[in-house]
Amino acid sequence: MDQDVGRGHGRRVLLVEDEPNIIEAIRFLLSREGWQVEAHADGASAMEEISRLTPDLLILDMMLPGRSGMEILRDLRSRPEFMALPVLMLTARGQTRDRELAEKAGVSRFMTKPFSNTEVVTAVRDLVAQAQANDPTSRA
Repeated sequence: MDQDVGRGHGRRVLLVEDEPNIIEAIRFLLSREGWQVEAHADGASAMEEISRLTPDLLILDMMLPGRSGMEILRDLRSRPEFMALPVLMLTARGQTRDRELAEKAGVSRFMTKPFSNTEVVTAVRDLVAQAQANDPTSRA
């Protein structure tokens, strides 16, 4: 079995988040796992950045300047090339309604801030493993 399954190793994650401390924490955690982490802080131009980078995984904050993470998620899921992109949504507001809206819009996983380092790494590993299991052309 490939020992790199669930680890980054050359894979790219795009983090759309506007809080510098969260960007740095997630970048540090995932870089240690072998991920190439790109960060983008503006909701208004996030779709262009996602299209430009074509990440293997998207970590998306719900509340962003310019455009909400929910609007970005809906746009992503309406485009065939991004329907299968794993999306981990972060929010400071853990209301059930937010979670339900995100699930209806097609989020892969939902995480409430503050979160532990282990939670983030485990979620990323799980989402990558699920994506690989669903994609017969995957490098797994």
